[in-house]
Amino acid sequence: MSSLPAFTTIDRIDHHELLIGGKRLPAASGRYFDTLNPATGQLLARVAEGGAADIDLAVRSARAALEGEWGQMRAADRGALMLKFAEAIRGAQDELIELESLDSGKPVAAIRQDLPAVLDTLVYYAGMADRINGQVIPTRPDALTYTVREPVGVVGVIVPWNFPLMIGMWKIAPALACGCTIVLKPAEITPLTALRLGELALQAGIPAGVLNVVPGFGRTAGQAIVDHPDVDKVTFTGSPTVGRQILRGAAGNLKRVTLELGGKSANIIFPDADIDAASRAAAAGIFFNSGQVCSAGSRILVHADVYDQVVERVAARARSIRLGDPLDATTGMGPLVSEVQMKRVLDYIAIGRSEGATVVAGGARSGTQGYYVSPTVFANVEPQMRISQEEIFGPVAAIIPFRDDEEAIGIANGTVYSLAAGVWTGDIGRAHRFTRRLKAGTVWVNTFGPTDIRLPWGGSRDSGFGREHGDMAIENFTEAKAVWINTGR
Repeated sequence: MSSLPAFTTIDRIDHHELLIGGKRLPAASGRYFDTLNPATGQLLARVAEGGAADIDLAVRSARAALEGEWGQMRAADRGALMLKFAEAIRGAQDELIELESLDSGKPVAAIRQDLPAVLDTLVYYAGMADRINGQVIPTRPDALTYTVREPVGVVGVIVPWNFPLMIGMWKIAPALACGCTIVLKPAEITPLTALRLGELALQAGIPAGVLNVVPGFGRTAGQAIVDHPDVDKVTFTGSPTVGRQILRGAAGNLKRVTLELGGKSANIIFPDADIDAASRAAAAGIFFNSGQVCSAGSRILVHADVYDQVVERVAARARSIRLGDPLDATTGMGPLVSEVQMKRVLDYIAIGRSEGATVVAGGARSGTQGYYVSPTVFANVEPQMRISQEEIFGPVAAIIPFRDDEEAIGIANGTVYSLAAGVWTGDIGRAHRFTRRLKAGTVWVNTFGPTDIRLPWGGSRDSGFGREHGDMAIENFTEAKAVWINTGR
């Protein structure tokens, strides 16, 4: 691993206000919070700290837009404005990439891979805006009976810090296509690109109040969204702990909720697989975005016959990853998003050692500036160990041996998570058996990690419930209404 290069510095500290009703406003409390550059630990910007009063103002603004211009607009015109929104994002993509890299620590090369998915999501749902159909359902000869789908209403969108742009758009785009209005609370660690998206939406002609952005903390701004009686729907991506809190809060006013939570995904490698390809993909599956991915292949299950080969190859790839300045296009892995997250990951590495697993690569902080942890590989991991059961959300791979299909299935399904899984095999019959038996919302065969907005995404148990993407997202943001017209005899 090469030494860390000099980092880009900023000459001034920007102050960022809330975006409510098409205007940049200070928080009602007058408070600001700091957002730091994870690569340096230095202050990047000061952001207005939204609270309950600001959420209330944003909800009222969203309700007014829903009942006003946006709610009265033709679906085709909504779709046209969404296409203009996509063009505005495309025109500002270099700015967005740099801003997200500075704010999250993610390498610019990785964010350049995210931007096409952001744009694809927005264009896909723009094309769906005037194709949200009901159906005629014949019930009896003296009636015309049919269904229509109407916007669910004001949507509270709570976005995580690991993919602020991409996951944000996964929620924003279908909500807009369905005619909803939005109060978006970005993660307090990474609020900057969300505010810029709100500005670009206004620039594209989307009416004021349709997309409101209120940065703040979960215990205040996030809780205010959940508690607000005029928020009709909450969609959240984040930790199971917070997901449970949201579900309990939403029960008080019976608002609809979609939760995409944690993962401890199994990536299963059999001897008849392409071991080189499987090892490369296994390393990428856990080290991409510094392991801060809900579907990261953090458990690599390897048949005993090829276990040593895979351990050696994954460890070699871990040692070859170049840590460095996220703004450098040659950087392979950036820092973790915060000091808190870095300490959490280092604590889990210590736990893994104490449980008897063997560190074969990494296992420590890298450097003293920023929040870097070396890509870490544990061998000799047992399924019941904490590093095998609990979501670490960092660049830590646990490689677990198995001896036959049944043991592999038992280990893979032996956690509280069920978001994703991968299977590497040359046996088509085994591939089909595993896709059927694995408890996961997505199963990859002879690959790991690709997603597409056209395919459903989500899990069950501690991975949450509901599905995002594709047609299923339309159900998340609409209510079905039955219409019965008496036509006489």
